[in-house]
Amino acid sequence: MRHRKKFNHLSRTSAHRKAMLSNMASSLIIHKRIKTTVAKAKALRMYVEPLINKSKTDNTHSRRIVFSHLQNKEAVSELFREISEKVASRPGGYTRILKLGNRQGDAAEVCYIELVDYNENMLSETSGAAKKSTRRSRRGAKKSTAETAAPVAEAAEKAPETAKEEPKADDAAEEKKEE
Repeated sequence: MRHRKKFNHLSRTSAHRKAMLSNMASSLIIHKRIKTTVAKAKALRMYVEPLINKSKTDNTHSRRIVFSHLQNKEAVSELFREISEKVASRPGGYTRILKLGNRQGDAAEVCYIELVDYNENMLSETSGAAKKSTRRSRRGAKKSTAETAAPVAEAAEKAPETAKEEPKADDAAEEKKEE
């Protein structure tokens, strides 16, 4: 039985898996976004989020622990210098997985895994969405004034044209009656 065993071994030996996750974590920290398969991204998320959480306390002990996992000086310095400042107020959830579909060669599910605080597109969308909050109800939606004003204006433009044509028709009918 595999009760409480949720770690994905990714069909690799222990040494290969640790090296791969270390390299992927270093790449994620340096580049802020990498493209990989969904299974690897989920395994990487479990690997890198505790390291980012450890980087919030900048002391020698935490640097040594993170370096023992990453084995990359540039990635460790980047993590403690820039990333730890951005995620200082965040309680968790430092990464985001964006699914892209299936890879053409082997139909593997491919995705982006990125650091949440470094995607400018998502940050701008969430700030815009936070400003505009609407109440939703099951009753019919009321049309806004701009939407209702446009058909009224079009009807007003058409009305004088038809009004001009109608008197001419009435004048012609009256002339026939007078004859």
